[in-house]
Amino acid sequence: MSTSIIIADDHPLILKGLNDFLLEKKYNVIASAKNGKEAITLIKAHQPDIAILDIQMPMLSGLQVAEQCKEAQLGTKIIIITFEKSEEIYRKAKTLGIYGYILKEFAIAELETCIANVLNERQYFSPELMQYLEIKETPEELKELTATEMKILKRIANNETGVMMAEAMHVSVRTVEKHKSNIIKKLNLNQKQNSLVIWVKENEDYII
Repeated sequence: MSTSIIIADDHPLILKGLNDFLLEKKYNVIASAKNGKEAITLIKAHQPDIAILDIQMPMLSGLQVAEQCKEAQLGTKIIIITFEKSEEIYRKAKTLGIYGYILKEFAIAELETCIANVLNERQYFSPELMQYLEIKETPEELKELTATEMKILKRIANNETGVMMAEAMHVSVRTVEKHKSNIIKKLNLNQKQNSLVIWVKENEDYII
């Protein structure tokens, strides 16, 4: 089944452009909204894989919609699009667990790459934004990890034990440990105790 997406933007031409591009690329655009209130209503009703939201919208901003999604513990992954290169927005997006931050002038060029990263549990922030804010880009090693391995890292960042992870993910503790071993190899870490925990704490900004 193709990735289900809801889009929201109060500019009709941008909304149409996004819709046409996504349909051309065979994504399943199930609904569109012209303001933040419509967006959150649609997200709650359909719970799509991804919601692509303009930041500045009437009634609720894209960030406010993302905040409500987080409070409601919805599984929809949020991508925001904006003309603004703002460190304040960047920090807020990280706090809310937003998966993508794309600058509008590069939206069409970067959207496919962003969605591919998001579906693999990786954040994608426009390189132009990262360069402008002088923020170090996501470590290359993280791009080698699978979606499941990224989930393990997030649980480590949340101080979950192997037993807690196994219960939450409905797998055995042995399976969790195998994933950890694979992650250690991919990150080129040594086998010393807590090496993975230390790496996660040092790179927590890149792990949602």
